[in-house]
Amino acid sequence: MRTNSRPASATSRKDSMPLSVWATAFTLVVLALTTVQVAGPSESSTAAKFLAQQDEPLTHYRAYRRMHAWTGNFEQEGWVDAWTELDGSVLKFEIVSERGSEFTRNKVLKGVLKREQELVAAGNAERATLSLDNYQFTDATTHDESVRYVLLKPKRKDVMLVDGRMVLSPDATELLRVEGRLSKNPSFWTSWVNVIRTYGRLDGIRVPVTTESIAKVKFIGTSRLEVQYDYESINGRPVSLAARRLQASLR
Repeated sequence: MRTNSRPASATSRKDSMPLSVWATAFTLVVLALTTVQVAGPSESSTAAKFLAQQDEPLTHYRAYRRMHAWTGNFEQEGWVDAWTELDGSVLKFEIVSERGSEFTRNKVLKGVLKREQELVAAGNAERATLSLDNYQFTDATTHDESVRYVLLKPKRKDVMLVDGRMVLSPDATELLRVEGRLSKNPSFWTSWVNVIRTYGRLDGIRVPVTTESIAKVKFIGTSRLEVQYDYESINGRPVSLAARRLQASLR
């Protein structure tokens, strides 16, 4: 049986971290990689085809988020479900249900939502876009008939950028996943943060559908976060039944 009990010394060390280093690391993962900027030619022909598309950006949405976080040994595990609503530079959220570890719910999952609010309001999302300003793109040597890979090399050390790859559809028009490691650790307390994020095109708009991430945090150990998005509306338009079925199939 899992328990939430832990030594008092561990408790004091973890609770003394402002907003939790754990939450800070995962917030960057949740906020990053949401948009793609239109770009000119790049050093990768595959990336050039992908980036040259004239896509409508994601600027508004209302989505139901299911969030689950836990440490590797399940000492701390919690769940939070919330309605989230983005309106330009304003992100609002309303907690619907929660259970599990009080520390995980309050310091990590709710902390992620609060910190994300701050980063969106500050306009930091531009630092995370898949664009030539932020990345060098190189065609991968790995071949797979079902997908195409493009390597992502950040042009600077930044906690909002991922050193890894993007996975595209065979015709290089659709972004399926971004996977890799944050190019800069969020703090001294975090050794590394890995992320896999899946995307779907719902009613013509590319949106994140799931996020899975693993972080190594001092005194806490290996910690994990899973987030699922169920969209009710995107850019002011209700999500169609076909789009709802698509997002369900991507999880």
